[in-house]
Amino acid sequence: MVGRAGQAAWRVLTLRRSDADVLRRLWERATLPALTAADRTLLHLLTVDGPRAVTEVAPMLGVRRFFTGSAKKQSADMAGEFLRRHHAAFLRSDGPGRLERLGAFTAPVDPRRLGFQSLLDPALRFDLVSGQTAPAPEILDRPVIDGLPEALDAIANVVAGEASYRSAARDAGEKVRRADVQRILHEMPVDALKSATRDRLRLGPLYAEGIKTVQEVLDCGWSLQALPGVGETSARRMLGAAQTLRQTTYDEMPVRIDVNHRHPETTQLLRCLAEWDSCRQTRGAAADLERASELAPLRAAIDSGTTHLLVIPARQLAVAGLTESIQIVKRRAELLGMSSASGRRNVGADPWDDFLARPADYFAMLAELGFATEDENASHGDLPEEIIQAVRDQALNGEHLTASLRGYQSFGARFALVQRKVIIGDEMGLGKTVEAIAVLAHLRSRGKTHFLVVCPAAVVTNWIREVAAKSKLRACRVHGTERARAARAWMRDGGVAITTYETLAWWEPALRDLRDLACVVVDEAHYIKNPQAQRTIRTKRLVARSERAILLTGTPLENKVDEFRNLASYVRPDLTVDAGDLSPRTFRRQIAPAYLRRNQEDVLTELPELIEIEEWLPLSGADGSRYRGAVERGNFMEMRQAAMLEGSQSTKMQRLIEIVREAEENERRVIVFSHFRDVLSLVARSLPGPVFGPLTGSVPAGQRQQMVDQFSSARHGAVLVAQIVAGGVGLNIQSASVVVICEPQLKPTTEAQAIARAHRMGQVQSVQVHRLLSEDGVDQRITELLARKKRIFDEFARVSDMADSSPEAVDLSEAELVREVLAAERQRLFEDASAKTVGVE
Repeated sequence: MVGRAGQAAWRVLTLRRSDADVLRRLWERATLPALTAADRTLLHLLTVDGPRAVTEVAPMLGVRRFFTGSAKKQSADMAGEFLRRHHAAFLRSDGPGRLERLGAFTAPVDPRRLGFQSLLDPALRFDLVSGQTAPAPEILDRPVIDGLPEALDAIANVVAGEASYRSAARDAGEKVRRADVQRILHEMPVDALKSATRDRLRLGPLYAEGIKTVQEVLDCGWSLQALPGVGETSARRMLGAAQTLRQTTYDEMPVRIDVNHRHPETTQLLRCLAEWDSCRQTRGAAADLERASELAPLRAAIDSGTTHLLVIPARQLAVAGLTESIQIVKRRAELLGMSSASGRRNVGADPWDDFLARPADYFAMLAELGFATEDENASHGDLPEEIIQAVRDQALNGEHLTASLRGYQSFGARFALVQRKVIIGDEMGLGKTVEAIAVLAHLRSRGKTHFLVVCPAAVVTNWIREVAAKSKLRACRVHGTERARAARAWMRDGGVAITTYETLAWWEPALRDLRDLACVVVDEAHYIKNPQAQRTIRTKRLVARSERAILLTGTPLENKVDEFRNLASYVRPDLTVDAGDLSPRTFRRQIAPAYLRRNQEDVLTELPELIEIEEWLPLSGADGSRYRGAVERGNFMEMRQAAMLEGSQSTKMQRLIEIVREAEENERRVIVFSHFRDVLSLVARSLPGPVFGPLTGSVPAGQRQQMVDQFSSARHGAVLVAQIVAGGVGLNIQSASVVVICEPQLKPTTEAQAIARAHRMGQVQSVQVHRLLSEDGVDQRITELLARKKRIFDEFARVSDMADSSPEAVDLSEAELVREVLAAERQRLFEDASAKTVGVE
């Protein structure tokens, strides 16, 4: 048996030249004449009844007849009569001639002309094949497996060579785990012993001797029985309870890397991980190594005498899947043979520096070692079982990929390969970009050459960097002043072209002539939720022409369920989503073939805590006057900014300055988000310390990334001031761990995206989110109304088991929100005030 995804996928029978005789005998059996009922009766007589009668006659033959009893003589006489009667009948019915005909083959074949392909002939009635339904068995020739044993041996040697480094890293991880357990037990009071046993432990003698923690109990060991008032039985129970607590704590303890407490054992773990990473040649080859492991039984079965393989699918997998795995493994062995130690990463004196520069890579290594565990079911999202199985069966070639994939990321990439055109809606910060790159790298190994990424201008640079860092693919920036030259080079040589929604308007006519566009990746795909928008129309045409398409978005649903349905229709127009029944469960089931989403809390077990703080602040006198004037003028946008624009006289600004000072004291960096440029400009002028920005939509994409890089390398207390619609999309800013949002946004997904710039894979500190909210006025009204929108997203776009609901009853457009807020505030400030004035008079 040869496996795939942990299950038997193919039965393989090795064939040698000497098996040709067996094949001849099978063919002879299959070409014997068909038996009639009379033939079967005759054969039964000759093979069953006749021999039994001969046995019964035997006692009457020879000397034995003188010693045979009367009963046996009578039985022998009857048997003899039976034989005489049937012998005469046999001769009368031309029995000899019938036997001769039954022994003659109906289709004699020269054994030298029989090939192993004959095993697949239904007429042969070969049991292993005859009952097989589609997919069909196949005979593979020797060249398919030539070099496989050597390839598997080469891979095994490389893995063995890395094993000592891997083992050292695993041992170091266990030391970190045990040290953390010991620290917890040092702080765990002895009262906890009572929770680990049903016995009533008398802890007074421990207190009397100054033993206050569980770890101190373990340190004392059996010497406890010497304490006054303890004894052997009590000591045994106390130690048993303490050991139970230690084991339970160990079982539940992940391997943590705490940047705020750099313990020696954690430093040693990082050093071991860095050494393992620098020496290993199998980086990015996890999927290929899995294939090698699955082929191990085949390696044991074949030898130099094997000339063919009979492959019989055990599941709904074609034989081509096995040949693909063999080719993947042989190619991986070739690549490992070409690699050398010259490509090793330099391990510096302080491993913390390398960890902080690329924490996601370290967490991926911990996941490979089993320390950062993932819930396999969570990686499947809300997919039906038949799609999950197909994804498990899909090979992922890592030849052109240089990054290590987490388990859920590998699943996402294979999902896109199986379903061909999909939406990957993973929550922000889970690595949708690397999942898409893994798909492109796989397709490149299959001979495909031209791939296209369409994204907002703000993330073009990030895509260029990610493609270069995570793969061997060539990235082409088809954007900006050099776009024409880059487009010509890409059309000629291939690679990954990265362009923007706006540039696509210029480039689309030329792309219509391209016939081998293998895959289109549409990043921040919620930009094309409006089917009437020109950028949507252009992108949709491109998706339709491409062989494959991946729409990436962490916010597939921002306002209405119809927008989500639109995105699904671009990749799978054949899906029928019933407009008459829009219950969340039904909607998710109908859209499942095209949509995969996983959430941070389900798959990133190592992600630091997200602390969200709503800071409700009073309006200062100056704030109140500005706000009241904005309401009088009916200026909604001015109402939203009023609590910040009085600068040092504004309560929100005063609190923001306090947050930044606290962050500097706690060695953190801060991102400040606002929708409004005037607010951002004022914040940039008012804050102490180094301030970067404002990062707004008018800042060129290249300069945005440069601004983020400068901020990330600045000292603690640095602040990046960013417009939430520009800095909250696409950029990775894990160097910041404090996020401030100056006013509530009109879409809850806008805030979620902004927070995810910092709280994402690779973040090593807890992330604090401060929402600055005014107690009176527009902030409170917006917050109340937007709670409805968040419920829609959770029910329809996020995996959820909530009860059915009708989205039409809670959908809320931005214009409706503005009208509701204005009406409520005018009534509160003016009509209520008028009523009070009348009452006083």
